[in-house]
Amino acid sequence: MKRTLLLGYAALAYVLFVAVLAWAVAFVADVGVVVGIDHGPRVATGAAIAVDLALLGAFAVHHSVMARPSAKRVLTRFVPAAAERSTYVLSADLLLALVFWQWRPVGGTLWDVSAQPWRGLLWTLYLAGWALAVASTFLVDHLDLVGLRQAGARDYVPPGFTTRGLYALVRHPLMLGLLVAFWATPTMSGGHLLFAAAATAYILVGIRFEEADLRRSIGAPYVDYARRTPALLPVRRRAVPGARVNEL
Repeated sequence: MKRTLLLGYAALAYVLFVAVLAWAVAFVADVGVVVGIDHGPRVATGAAIAVDLALLGAFAVHHSVMARPSAKRVLTRFVPAAAERSTYVLSADLLLALVFWQWRPVGGTLWDVSAQPWRGLLWTLYLAGWALAVASTFLVDHLDLVGLRQAGARDYVPPGFTTRGLYALVRHPLMLGLLVAFWATPTMSGGHLLFAAAATAYILVGIRFEEADLRRSIGAPYVDYARRTPALLPVRRRAVPGARVNEL
């Protein structure tokens, strides 16, 4: 009975994850949603920036704090260990949905590409970024990432890190995909720039914390992998013994 409840809870979190992911694609593209990155309730520019940064900040703080091992230990005092990941996914998705729902557009346009085929190519690149992000989760363990494996396994064993496929090109293909999706747009408004810049800053800071955790937990194999593989930009550099790990 307990296992059934855990699986039901994890499935609910996963359904919300898929729904919010679809919402994210539509929101950033500003199509098919009531509130998009460039349309919705209008307020003064200063107020819009303050609201949007507060929303993004709340998500970033939650996402960072809840990912720390100490926070996970605290959470398991209140929920079963098998539900810890699903709870993280569920709460993160609710906060991200709040960002999309309460977002306030910011005026101004940095660029607007209307000529074809360039506009179509930018939209293609946008969708490719989301596809890259989603595909990278399956190369590690998609079910583990969203909490379904923890809820369903009687003897859960965390997946090891992988160096295959996309991970042979960059260490963080999921983050690379998100960055491409956030910046590849034919129309860069002030609000879109705010979203993309804030998200980029958070991703870069988050990668540093994640890298530190991975080096502590995996040790020498990860350090060696990091020396050979760039973090985000799939550009090979000549390996130099004792050189600092390539951060980008």
